[in-house]
Parts: sequence; structure tokens; C-alpha cells
Amino acid sequence: MLECAIVGGGIHGTYLAQRLLEETAVERSDLRIVDPHERLLESFRRKARACEMSSMRSTFVHHVGTEPFGLEEFAEARDRGDELLPTQEYPRRPSLSLFLDHADHVIGRYDLESLHHRTSVESIQPRANDEVDGSFVLETPDGDSLVARAVVVAIGHGGRYRRPAWADGVDGISHVWDDAFDPNTAVDETTVVGGGITAAQLATTLTERESVTLLSRTELETETVEADPLWINWNHVERQLHRHPPGSRRRLDVLYSAQNRGTIPPRLVSALESAADRDALSIRQGAVRSARVVDGRVRLLLETGGCLPADRVVLATGFESVFEHPFVGHVADACGLERGYRGMPILEDETLAWRRTTGDASRLFVTGALAAGTAGPLAGTVIGARRAADRICDSIKPPSESPVIAD
Repeated sequence: MLECAIVGGGIHGTYLAQRLLEETAVERSDLRIVDPHERLLESFRRKARACEMSSMRSTFVHHVGTEPFGLEEFAEARDRGDELLPTQEYPRRPSLSLFLDHADHVIGRYDLESLHHRTSVESIQPRANDEVDGSFVLETPDGDSLVARAVVVAIGHGGRYRRPAWADGVDGISHVWDDAFDPNTAVDETTVVGGGITAAQLATTLTERESVTLLSRTELETETVEADPLWINWNHVERQLHRHPPGSRRRLDVLYSAQNRGTIPPRLVSALESAADRDALSIRQGAVRSARVVDGRVRLLLETGGCLPADRVVLATGFESVFEHPFVGHVADACGLERGYRGMPILEDETLAWRRTTGDASRLFVTGALAAGTAGPLAGTVIGARRAADRICDSIKPPSESPVIAD
């Protein structure tokens, strides 16, 4: 039996594994990172490649390693300090290449790939008998079940992308994170639909080799980071979020109002404006009424009556709510775990342990976007991984040896 199984090998799962090895008595042999990809962080890498991301939005102290200044030291030791990029009124941020190279360095240093169990998890079931109470069985497609005393769910948004109804069944329309989408496919004209950082990054990069239209439902909004940096402070999370009942609609309202959703950092706004000035980019505002293919080209009909033709349309329209992911529902039902408004997991605020319907805390913990109702608007970010690990590590400890009683 494992002491802990981490479901998800992204930034959150990779970071938490290090913290568990550093700060708890969990042995390497008792820890697994369960993820179906060929290597850790692969899903993040693929998404970054798809939108041709060049740099991180977070600062240089937010990375996969556990030492706050580890990435900076890594860069300086390799004469790559110029890849710590200036940010207006905010600390420097790393290039994507630097961030990933440092991540690979950390993974190699801890030999985390040896903990990587390359499979998906189809279900998580409770396992209870006379010998073991409160542990879990993780069922995998190959039938190689894992048993763990504690489980951490770190699944991100689970690959569920938001697709508007008008795009259903129309050839030539893909989501930026679909496996089939290749930004390097040569076309003359692309329409990117979306108004956030992914749409801006993709549109800006594509203008280097083709004509691009960026179509946003509303006016583009500028924000440097995903939420006010005050939300990095756990005391602020407690004051602003935890004063409302766990799983409540009020918590979700606070969460949504605090998130700078669909915003673009100033550096990308400048890049968009530069591309528009050289006539490589057209920025349009409006909602799409319908889409169809005419003579091999996709035509978007706008609610205002206009029409946008393009060789292809790429959706950068974000994710569906992870709270409503079917896997989350299956785990909650199978393990008797409580959910709140719109499927939000009801977690213990101090430990991120998922509460059972009986009212007590389970040994199933949550990190990442799924924990946003407790960890706040930065839950899904790199700093969110740090804050979640602060709470989870104190709760995942191997059972102590039974005391020896003298005769």
C-alpha cells in the first residue's frame, strides 16, 4: 500500500511530490504520481506549444522547485539572466524556455520520473476493512489498481475546453488545445476567437506568418496577473473567502469577482497593437451568431450582421468548470464526499481535505483549480500549488509506530 498517490503530473502534482519528500516521512517507495502522459508537465508543455507561448505570466519566484530563488539561481549559473524578463510594475518573469528547463532540472534532481506511474485513473473507490480504514483504491484502464492511504487530486481542468454551440460540427474550426491543432500549418488567414491571454498570445505569434483577425465578444481588458497579489497571502484568503460557508454560492461569487478572467497582460496588448499597426492583425469585437463553410473557407456570421471569412478558425475560449467535471462527480459519489454550489468540493479550509457527507474529513485532498473554492482565485496557478502544499503536507503523514508498552 502507498502512503500517497497524486493524481495528475502537472505543476501541482510535481511540486507537491517534492514537498512530501522534503517535509514528511513519506518514503519514495510509498509515493506515486499517476499521470497518463509520457513525462511530467507534458500537458502544460503541449498547451504552451499550441498557443506558441513565449513567457510565463507569473514571476520568477513562482516555479516548480521548492526554493523560492531556485529558478533565478539556475538562470544566473547558466548565464541566462536575460531570460528573466521585465514586467511593468511587477517582478521579473521567466521565459517559457527557462521555466521548463528549470522544471526538467528539478525533476531530474529529485528523480521524480521514477515516481511517475504512466496511466490514467478511471475511478477512486474507498477501501475499508478490519485492517485498513479510510484508504482508497485507484482503478486504472490496465487493471493495475493502486491502493493508497491518502490521495491528492491534482487534475487541472481535465481537458474540458469551452466550445460555443455555433462551432459544433463545422469543419475548419478547432480549439487551440485540441490534439489535432497545429499552429504551424500554413494558411493565408486565421480568425482567433477569444479575448484572453491565450487568444492574444496565439494571434500575436501567427501574425508573423499569416493574416490574423482576433475576435472578442467584448472589449479587450488589461491586467498584469490573474488576480490581485493580495490573494497570495493565506490570511487574505481566510478573511475574504473563508468567512462564507464552504461550498456556498457566496464563495463562488467572491472567487469570480476576484479573478481577472479573460484579461491580457500589458506586454501582449503592446504586441497586439504593434501587429495591428503593421496591418498584420485586425481586432474585431462582436458575438458570433452562426458559422458555416463556403467554398472551403469558414464564414462567421456576427450578431451585428457582419461576416468574417477565414481559412481556419481557432477557438481560444477557455475551459469548462472543473467543478462539473464528470470524474469529480464520480469520485464524490463513490467516496461519499460532499459538494456544494455548482458541484464545488467542500474542503476543510485548513487542510484541503475533502469533507465526507457524514461531516468528517476524508484522506482525499485537492489542489489546483478544483480547490479554488477554498484556496482562492490563484488556486490553479504556480503560487496556488505552493499554498496548497503548505496545507496538505501537514496532513499527509505516515502512521506513527505504535508505542512500546513495558511489561
